[in-house]
Amino acid sequence: MEEQADDLRGFMNSQPKSNHNTRIIAITSGKGGVGKTNLSVNMAIAYAQLGKKVVLIDGDLGMANVNVLLNIVPKYNLMHVINNKKTMKEIILDTEFGIKFIAGANGFSKIANLNQDELTDFANQFTTLGNADIIIIDTGAGIANNVLQFVAAADEVYVVTTPEPTSITDAYGIIKIITTEIVDRQVNLKLIVNRVHSADEGKRIADRIINIAAQFLGYKVDYVGFVYEDTVVSSSVIRQKPFIVVNPTSKSSQCLKHIVGRIEKSEPMGNSGVLNFLKKFISKK
Repeated sequence: MEEQADDLRGFMNSQPKSNHNTRIIAITSGKGGVGKTNLSVNMAIAYAQLGKKVVLIDGDLGMANVNVLLNIVPKYNLMHVINNKKTMKEIILDTEFGIKFIAGANGFSKIANLNQDELTDFANQFTTLGNADIIIIDTGAGIANNVLQFVAAADEVYVVTTPEPTSITDAYGIIKIITTEIVDRQVNLKLIVNRVHSADEGKRIADRIINIAAQFLGYKVDYVGFVYEDTVVSSSVIRQKPFIVVNPTSKSSQCLKHIVGRIEKSEPMGNSGVLNFLKKFISKK
């Protein structure tokens, strides 16, 4: 694995330097059913509405469903690029919502086993995403190895939870796993509380998780905001159209826009960009 990382460093050093640093965000959760994918899709669109160039990657490799929310049937996915069957340009899809979309694949972890030539070919393809301002990766829920790879490589990681006791417990659980498994770098962890009935409820839940993480893990987790429980969300899923498009002035849409606004006011921690993401992704296996 270290040899592969060295290969990728060599590739990185051979690339022309760019002042454009793509911000790479991973969105994850301790359990399924908390609205993680829905938030990923709508956050991407909220960024696009700010004039950003956005790429959304479905990293939920076991149960990919971003395409369902976007009402898209992808013909190709990242595995076609990894196997050198297609270029990144050929698999990336434009959407009617102003974002670009890349379908994931169960074999994405194969990247860690590529030889030098294959790794260089894939890195060449992946770096074409470097023109994007924002890349959002919707990871799988839970502790699968590929989830930790995405989390370790991203510039910042958003853990989604809800007021349900099991969701709160699982959110702390995934934070604990991230902070104990990824020991070679500081992960920029942030928290979003979904499906709340009041701002006070969101803050109370966030404070509980943040305080426990600080007390027992010695780790700082930031709270970036909440999203209201909203009937618009469930109806938009049925329509296969993002809620921020269905009703831009709904409570859920306003919450998400507020969260994106807060994110935009903060700076990514450490070096950002697709090359740095690839280097960190390869080295964490």
